[in-house]
Amino acid sequence: MSEHVYKLIELTGSSPQSSDDAVRVALAKAAKTIRNMQWFEVVETRGHLDDGKISHWQVTLKVGLRIED
Repeated sequence: MSEHVYKLIELTGSSPQSSDDAVRVALAKAAKTIRNMQWFEVVETRGHLDDGKISHWQVTLKVGLRIED
């Protein structure tokens, strides 16, 4: 088994649909310019209310990137 080293970055995605969609938005956008994303951890979930109803989600993620050899 190889030894791996990871870099940790933080991303925040947003969506009016759901917290899951906010995660997908963040990862899809990051994947366009960042290589070797291996895992993620949700560290914070926030929402915006409008007239007492959820109108927007924000989710902050920690993402592990494998450093290339």
